[in-house]
Amino acid sequence: MWIILLAVLILFILWNTSLMGYRDRNVEPLEVDESKVCCEEARSIIYQQGSKTAILLVHGFPSTPSVYHYSAKRFANEGMDVYAPLLPGFGTDPKAFSHTSFTQWFSYLCTYYENLRASYDTLHVLGISMGGMMTLKLGETYCPTELAPDSLTSIAAPVVYNSIKDWVFTDPKQYLARTLALFTASIKPHVVNGDPKGEDGSEHWYGYGGTFVRPGLSLVSAMREVRRNLDRITCPLFSIHDKGDRTVPFKNLAIIAQENKSTDFHMLETEMGHFNHSRHALLLYRSIQEELTTTILEFLHDKENHHAQA
Repeated sequence: MWIILLAVLILFILWNTSLMGYRDRNVEPLEVDESKVCCEEARSIIYQQGSKTAILLVHGFPSTPSVYHYSAKRFANEGMDVYAPLLPGFGTDPKAFSHTSFTQWFSYLCTYYENLRASYDTLHVLGISMGGMMTLKLGETYCPTELAPDSLTSIAAPVVYNSIKDWVFTDPKQYLARTLALFTASIKPHVVNGDPKGEDGSEHWYGYGGTFVRPGLSLVSAMREVRRNLDRITCPLFSIHDKGDRTVPFKNLAIIAQENKSTDFHMLETEMGHFNHSRHALLLYRSIQEELTTTILEFLHDKENHHAQA
């Protein structure tokens, strides 16, 4: 009997930690209704000025396009058309968001990307956190095709969550999420309309608060495939991460650097001062956003020059 109990225990642990057999339950296409946004800051940021060059900015989890309120203007001032779309489920109703999945968010983003790719001579993609992970996945999906982006920029992108092999432990409690998801989709979901106790720009973070068990499980599961396919990224890639990131472990940058196959790869390790924020959504912070945006623009202009000479 004890052998059977031990076997069941081992299978239970593996079922939770390896996510073997996991599949998103919610996969039907979603649309975005911005008439239902939780606050004005959650809306998509779009600057169209008839340029032949565009940049797609992808927000994180459970954030909104507001993280790009500074950089979007800078990119537009450099002559680019700018698109920072609100992804479906985000920035509206956190309880409804609890029943959405990475499959749905990324499917929407792919359609959005393909429409932009058909409209611009040059198209760059940049993402922060989950948006950075999605940027990498867009590269894996489109770099080998005629719809390839002209460049990718990932900031604080996670490609591994908890891993004994890589000695990366973002949150050990995630190992219980699959069991918890059987009973609840989220815990105390609510809207966050800025953080009055924030500093250095972090007070301008808008999105959701609470614990999103099922969406979070979907996101963590998707990381496995993104990491597995990093060798499909052959487009120019610029990966950025802060050494003191409190949300996504800094070791993710080394994994991306080692496993992507871009022949035009660049990386930047930032090291912020002592601030009472997570050092994660880097383009949100006043202390670094100007310099970092300038560095990213230099990378983008270099890719545009190569594109013009080709």
